[in-house]
Amino acid sequence: MEAGEQITFPGCDVPTAPLGVGCWAWGDKSTWGMGGYDASLTEDSIAEAWEASAEAGVTLFDTAEIYGSGKSEQIIGRLLARDPGRRASLVLATKFMPMPYKVNVTTALRHALEGSIERLGVDHVDLYQIHGPISLRGHGAMADALAAVHEAGLTRAVGVSNYSIREMERIHAALAERNVPLASNQVEYSLVRTRPELSGLLAACQRLGVILLAYSPIGMGRLTGKYSAANPPPGKRASVNPPMEQVDGVVEVLRRLGSDHGRTPSQVALRWLIDKGTVPIPGAKNGEQARQNAGALGWSLSADEVAELDRVAIDPKPSLQNRVWQHG
Repeated sequence: MEAGEQITFPGCDVPTAPLGVGCWAWGDKSTWGMGGYDASLTEDSIAEAWEASAEAGVTLFDTAEIYGSGKSEQIIGRLLARDPGRRASLVLATKFMPMPYKVNVTTALRHALEGSIERLGVDHVDLYQIHGPISLRGHGAMADALAAVHEAGLTRAVGVSNYSIREMERIHAALAERNVPLASNQVEYSLVRTRPELSGLLAACQRLGVILLAYSPIGMGRLTGKYSAANPPPGKRASVNPPMEQVDGVVEVLRRLGSDHGRTPSQVALRWLIDKGTVPIPGAKNGEQARQNAGALGWSLSADEVAELDRVAIDPKPSLQNRVWQHG
């Protein structure tokens, strides 16, 4: 997609660029160090990222009730309160954590969404997603819960996250029986985690008309060129697969291709995903990172360049924890 092109989530009439902002880091201390090891990540720096993203036409903001235990949504709510007129141009997405003990999923999901709406300071969200396929309830029950909040006007569109092809097909069919389209499936997808493409999930999304939202699209910062095996990222990210020794080889190709386009490694990594037909949602901790992310818009990689990146892309063996959580 080139600059000026936009996407619209099925069921939601607000257009947005094929790029968003993942708000996991906003308010998160354990992984991203806000209020901890990363003194540069503050509400002021987040406000800069918010403004720079919106000014660049990047208007999709994806959060979740568990990000910072609700702090991410609260930060967005405070940003919206400063400029409520901006709300109409934004696509606000958040997620419900379907813990197995939440047996009455219809009540639990609505209660969670109402809590998210209160923290965001809005009267509805644009996209509400099931955070992962970990509920003990079947797809029919989950579809009932999503359809109920959709019918109540609490969300314009519904989606899922970390769903496999089979799981996605089943909830897509269950929602269709209730006249509600499945808008999206959010999965981890990047040059250092290519499982969604290799498994056929990307093709299945395209067949069903489901938008694939790619989270951690620059490998939790490891594809920016800022880090290396000799200078690994801080905190928990240092131990994430694949190891930086492998990532360094991918970054080398990103640098070379980026120099041909006047782009950074992260911009090339994001453009690769956009050219695959997905919507990447990288994080942005400050205005400069937001502007860097927006540099993925307005140009394209050639077919040969995409193929070269395909050849160096990595699909690491998932950990047991990831297999439980990430089916897509």
